[in-house]
Amino acid sequence: MIGIADVRAAAQRLAGVAHRTPVVTSRTLDERTGARVFLKCENLQRMGAFKFRGAYNRIVQLTSQERERGVVAFSSGNHAQGVALAARLLGVPATIVMPSDAPASKLAATRGYGAEVVSYERARSHREEIARALCDERGATLVPPFDDERIIAGAGTAALELLEQAEPLDAIVVPVGGGGLIGGTAVAAHGVASNIAIFGVEPESGDDVRRSLERGEIVTIEVPQTIADGLQTQAPSPLTFAIVREHAVRIVTVSDEDLRAAMRFAFERLKLVVEPSGAAALAALLAGRLALEGKRVGVILSGGNADAQRYAELI
Repeated sequence: MIGIADVRAAAQRLAGVAHRTPVVTSRTLDERTGARVFLKCENLQRMGAFKFRGAYNRIVQLTSQERERGVVAFSSGNHAQGVALAARLLGVPATIVMPSDAPASKLAATRGYGAEVVSYERARSHREEIARALCDERGATLVPPFDDERIIAGAGTAALELLEQAEPLDAIVVPVGGGGLIGGTAVAAHGVASNIAIFGVEPESGDDVRRSLERGEIVTIEVPQTIADGLQTQAPSPLTFAIVREHAVRIVTVSDEDLRAAMRFAFERLKLVVEPSGAAALAALLAGRLALEGKRVGVILSGGNADAQRYAELI
């Protein structure tokens, strides 16, 4: 298990490299939710999402020999871009396994950062198997999207900054895909104050972490059908599931309509562009999924990478 020391060490590695993203407040949001809400804008992070934090923290710790052989990652978009950018900054060759239906803007950005993209069909192939085969073939290092202590520690630096910017907080709410962000958030938050409540938000059709917590064991689901492409994971990893259980994380779900409403609110009221996955935590608050009236609540807007035409259609 990772601890607060790992998150603080990651923050030192990221200092001067990752953006210290702003925290935004809104009186309208506070009135609608009954809480004092602090929005951590990771949609304004380098490459547009918190994923850069974990990717850089992982790749910067490679040995010189490992850097020469390159890295391989698998992702529907934001982790792909995070790895591609981090690898470019560190002079490391990167290959990313991406689904053929990944948003065109995310595919273009990943290639734009200099990474090689290997496409696959979600319904017929397993991305991790493809990535591991490439690693074996090339002697490269796998950089998974969430199942790695260094990735999780890097992700946790967003919450660490949030606490420095808006402390004290009674609760923090984050989107949940594979569990890297919520795992890092829980470690960082409880390393600062053990009484902070941690809430994760999944799409209704992609509630693998909620089901896993209810069953007390990892549950694997079908590929979720949701507009939140970054939350289409089918199961938490043993590592992220263990962290979520240890820190008593609570999970709620939101509909695609809730996600659209949150995106529209962020655009119209906050002047922020947030992608569906990144809007999940805000959606849970606006839809009344959490009883946090009178509390000081941190919310992580985890990403803002949305193709302009698709974004317009969604909102």
